[in-house]
Amino acid sequence: MTERKLITTGDPWEPVVGYSRAIRVGSVVEVAGTTAVKDGHVVAKGDPYAQTRFILEKIKGALEAAGAKMEDVTRTRIFVTDISHWQQVGKAHGEFFRDIRPASTMVEVKGLINPDMLVEIEATAVLEP
Repeated sequence: MTERKLITTGDPWEPVVGYSRAIRVGSVVEVAGTTAVKDGHVVAKGDPYAQTRFILEKIKGALEAAGAKMEDVTRTRIFVTDISHWQQVGKAHGEFFRDIRPASTMVEVKGLINPDMLVEIEATAVLEP
């Protein structure tokens, strides 16, 4: 059986909800939906660009903890609470992925777990075998 490596942040809701920030199975790393939260508080309230940058830095850290890097990302999934923010979110995403160019989806959702959260991002990375 392939080894499962769980990446946790120590957030109190990880064991309650039953998830990990990321998981690596073989050469695949999946990063869970990530929002702009630090120490239990939403950062950059009202600023979708800054929230996206913050989220992508968190994803970068989770990938590194799993032995991957941003260049290994093959897909991102972006959830926004207001699709009119797509340019600001896209600009921040492009700053991280302009040359990597993973497959990506951006969709508007009715809401996230906290109304101050404007963006949530998932990522998949595949490492060279």
